[in-house]
Amino acid sequence: MSNEHIKEKVRAYWDAESCGTNFAYAEKFSKDYFEQVEQHRYATESDIFSFAQFTRFHGKKVLEVGVGAGTDFLQFVRSGAHAYGMDLTQEAVNHVEQRLDVYGLKAEEVRVADAESLPYENNSFDLVYSWGVIHHSPDTQKCLSEIVRVVKPNGTIKIMLYNRHSLYAWYQYLKYGLLKGRPLRSLKDILCNHQESVGTKAFTIKEVQAMLSDCSVKDVQIKAWMHEQDFSCYRYAIVRGFVYGLACLFGWRRTGWYMKIECKKANV
Repeated sequence: MSNEHIKEKVRAYWDAESCGTNFAYAEKFSKDYFEQVEQHRYATESDIFSFAQFTRFHGKKVLEVGVGAGTDFLQFVRSGAHAYGMDLTQEAVNHVEQRLDVYGLKAEEVRVADAESLPYENNSFDLVYSWGVIHHSPDTQKCLSEIVRVVKPNGTIKIMLYNRHSLYAWYQYLKYGLLKGRPLRSLKDILCNHQESVGTKAFTIKEVQAMLSDCSVKDVQIKAWMHEQDFSCYRYAIVRGFVYGLACLFGWRRTGWYMKIECKKANV
């Protein structure tokens, strides 16, 4: 399957329903609808606040790559950032535009664009932020290069990517590999075909370090801590208890599904 074919499938998947909106039951684009989307996101992914640090970017020029339903983007706007947002899908752009209108807020720009070819000049932003997005792109390395290109020297980059060496990834292997009688099936293949849109990837910490080594960045921090979202996907308490034990055994610092990456662009 070509990269363009994969990209079209990714676009179609997220155009059908923006990430996290399936938990809202109020009328679409109503204030109650957006409140429900926000409540669910931060109830299950509360560590976003400590990672994004929205209020620290008051007055700064910020780009979010992959706005989705616009929940994080709204926090940057509320915090007084000069916020630009882009997404592969028109559905996401519609969500953000409607959301801003409901709350009486304004952003600098929200547009449809491809993370592999960002429509911005070099050295444009104080922060580029992307939470759980570019691992859906066929060429994640190209996305990283584009993110580094558009951030200012000494500007900040904050990205979340899925961690292939997480306990959740191995749970997916158990579900779609061992229990399906296919023990030789790779984690890459399982995640590509069963984790959200077709083509989804997860990376190891070493792989991310290698990708970033090809970019002009410094002060790289990569963390894959276990958090509450790592347990929320398991229905039964006994399974959550077993996962807790495995995290204690293999290390809480590196077995989380969400790999959070923060770095700065080198002053070149």
